[in-house]
Amino acid sequence: MEIKEIKTVFTEYRSVDELNPEDRELASSAIHAMGRAYAPYSHFHVGAAVRMSNSQIVEGANQENAAFPSGLCAERTAMFAASSRYPDKDIVSIALAGGVYGRITDMPATPCGACRQVMAQYQTKSGKPLSVIMIGKSCVWKFDKVDDILPLIFDSI
Repeated sequence: MEIKEIKTVFTEYRSVDELNPEDRELASSAIHAMGRAYAPYSHFHVGAAVRMSNSQIVEGANQENAAFPSGLCAERTAMFAASSRYPDKDIVSIALAGGVYGRITDMPATPCGACRQVMAQYQTKSGKPLSVIMIGKSCVWKFDKVDDILPLIFDSI
């Protein structure tokens, strides 16, 4: 028997203002997208923005539905829209922000497992790291690749 360890590495910023200009633009787009969330049940508004390899930004927001679980998370809304709009381009980064009634949470909101797996699929498709930025009022977390938020990615097919 051998015990093994998985490490996660990320950078923590005090605010969005500390991000480089490209990441700051993506974070601002994610925050802006929160305003288009449809969350009449949870009241938790999430916005996401993805940057494509052609520098285009595509936004998405969570969409709830009375027939749970028929809604969709902001991250997947953004990624699916981006892939549909730019099928020959790679997703190179994603930013997300969330909060009750559109007020950003103090600590960064984190993506669900399904969204992490979809991020992993797009990272695998591109063959390059896909960075993930999670935005909170008191700090911002940046992960250089999806593996850092989803170790042991499902890719067994």
